[in-house]
Amino acid sequence: MSSQPNMLTVLRNPDFLRFELSVTLATLAAEILTVAVGWMLYDISGNPFDLGLVGLVQFLPTLLLVLVTGTVADSFPRHRIIVACLAVEFIVIFGVFLVHESSNHQIWPILCLVALLGAGRAFYSPAAHALAPNLVKREEIGAAISCSTASWQCGAIAGPALGGFLYGHSPTLAFGTALGMISISIVSAFGIRRIDPKRTRDEPMLSAILGGFNYMRREKIVLGATTLDLFAVLLGSTVVLLPIYAKDILVGSPFEFGLLRAAIGIGALAMALYLGIFPIRRRAGHIMFAAVAVFGIGTIVFGMSTSLYLSVAALALMGASDMVSVYIREVLIQLWTPDEVRGRV
Repeated sequence: MSSQPNMLTVLRNPDFLRFELSVTLATLAAEILTVAVGWMLYDISGNPFDLGLVGLVQFLPTLLLVLVTGTVADSFPRHRIIVACLAVEFIVIFGVFLVHESSNHQIWPILCLVALLGAGRAFYSPAAHALAPNLVKREEIGAAISCSTASWQCGAIAGPALGGFLYGHSPTLAFGTALGMISISIVSAFGIRRIDPKRTRDEPMLSAILGGFNYMRREKIVLGATTLDLFAVLLGSTVVLLPIYAKDILVGSPFEFGLLRAAIGIGALAMALYLGIFPIRRRAGHIMFAAVAVFGIGTIVFGMSTSLYLSVAALALMGASDMVSVYIREVLIQLWTPDEVRGRV
């Protein structure tokens, strides 16, 4: 009997390895940019509302383009979409660097660039999530999800701490490192073999656009898991407020800010590795409810904390609990969703 697929065996696939390298480096670059933008904006205005605007302008493109991005991912070669979105990220990083070097004391150029990044990420996410299962065998999808989650979290952990260290030492060094990483990410993604999305039949435009919603309406389990996770993260997200906690409450530097950002990823990575060895096989719904409750408790503890160590611990707990719901949702979507609507879902 052959051994069960694991995170190491799926990385022997050259296309999946290129995909993971691209995702990891793109995540590192994006996290470095996030640290830089957060610190730049708070230095310019000192207004917490402006940090909220960063999250808003990143979210709005996803909301406004939700009926388009999935349809594009199900209609065109997904790895080409990924390459184009990574090129947009390169432009945004370079643009923010130029704003920094110009000593501009207005926030609108940064917000415009962040909005462009949000638009690129809106197309990137469904294409990347839909492409990954096509690169491995069906029996390897669970292992591939664990591997993808772990590599993404590695970037999310190292990126904020690295971004805080580099930006504190030299903003130019931070932006240059991010640009180098995103360049390698583009080359890696470009090397993935072309896999055209499966289209079983010609669909009317409206039916194609609403295909993801129609599928989720029929599949109540996928709809319930996604909705629960959506509201938990939407109402409990603390990421955009971290510069305030780091600078005003904890009296820290960009490094402390990066450490707070990394804490969420540390908890998530630990849980991702655990799930890669001991996957959830029973009572997934009950476990997901419990994980969301723990996420809420961690958010409350973080909000009341004035200690760096307690804040880091609370954020790590939030990352670990959120990873449980992310894992359950990803497995459900990838295994239960036909490839022809996977991008839209």
